[in-house]
Amino acid sequence: MGSKNKLKRFRENESFQNVIQPTRDEVLQGFTLKGNWHQFFKNTNPIILELGCGKGEYTLALAQKNPNINFIGIDIKGARFWRGAKTALEESIPNVAFLRTQIELVDSCFAQEEVQEIWITFPDPQIKYKRTKHRMTNSDFLEKYKRILKKEGIIHLKTDSEFMHGYTIGLLQGLGHRILYANHDVYKNLGAPAIVTEVQTFYEKMFLETKKAITYLQFQLRDD
Repeated sequence: MGSKNKLKRFRENESFQNVIQPTRDEVLQGFTLKGNWHQFFKNTNPIILELGCGKGEYTLALAQKNPNINFIGIDIKGARFWRGAKTALEESIPNVAFLRTQIELVDSCFAQEEVQEIWITFPDPQIKYKRTKHRMTNSDFLEKYKRILKKEGIIHLKTDSEFMHGYTIGLLQGLGHRILYANHDVYKNLGAPAIVTEVQTFYEKMFLETKKAITYLQFQLRDD
């Protein structure tokens, strides 16, 4: 994407009422929407997050299928989720928002038990050992998710990375968390929830063209 297009999208995002773009300092020094997201949506419906939402395909699809739930796509790359935000406005989908921030700050953006579920769709597996701290299902991230999730809240992981799938299963088992469902190839092994195969992201379609298996994991974090 050219720099001119990026700048144009950044400017448009600033005018979108469904896009929130706080600075890092604003998040760390007391984010005004933390604990107040229901005021933003003007309802008390449950909140579900998509972390690393990219173009926002999952966020939009989930919102359209579940009008009584609020969905928030989170990504640091605003030029990507610009498409999802624009589509939500064009198609009058009111239960959608996009938050531009780092995933590591998620527990500074949401209050304890403010979130019903979390979707993690096609994250970078960060295969190199020195990148472990950046894996979105490492133990530090799981603790952040645990702080904002309601008791028995669910996390969904959909990825083309067998490494990420296996790493997460091993970590969950080692930490005593509850695996609700695991499938290492959702398009060959039947049984995955419909939403897992009904919605395909831009990158997922690319992966499928190369015959890569798409894995899915659903789990809950142990309540200490």
